[in-house]
Amino acid sequence: MKLYTRRGDDGTTGLLYGGRVDKDDARTEAYGTTDEAVSALGLARAELAEGPGEADAEWAAWILTIQRELFIVGAQLATDPEHWPRLEEGLSLTTESMVEALERGIDELLERYPLPREFTVPGGRRAGAAVDLARTMVRRAERQVVHLHREGAIPDDVVLRYLNRLSDFLFALARAIEGGAHTPTRA
Repeated sequence: MKLYTRRGDDGTTGLLYGGRVDKDDARTEAYGTTDEAVSALGLARAELAEGPGEADAEWAAWILTIQRELFIVGAQLATDPEHWPRLEEGLSLTTESMVEALERGIDELLERYPLPREFTVPGGRRAGAAVDLARTMVRRAERQVVHLHREGAIPDDVVLRYLNRLSDFLFALARAIEGGAHTPTRA
């Protein structure tokens, strides 16, 4: 199988379950931005894999879970709404339980690692800075999804709520990585 198909040479890309859109379509921008966040989180996870602490391994596991969930979000965003009934939970459909898990994770992180009272400048650790970079990408994806939702291109708000919670989770996780001293446990 060849990696290149030449079908995108005209400036369009295929959607999951059929259809084509321009490569600069708002939908493509949104799922492309989630893909960027997956990559930034990969950098954070690679940095944590080299860390000596038990917390580093736990944070890396959380990040891997988030990367996999962002693939689900991306799949949903890469699907024309008329095909959304074909999406599957845990594979291509963002669910309320994913949002709830993020809320539990945020609560746990903040209980163990209270937020600093002053403005935080990223960069205390490379892994934390990479998580902060991913957080800003998720915020951009969230803004793009808001636009899609307003235009009626996103039939429900679960993806939007997931991205909103995820950016908060990533903020809390970056603060824990950069200044935490306790071992987190998975929610």
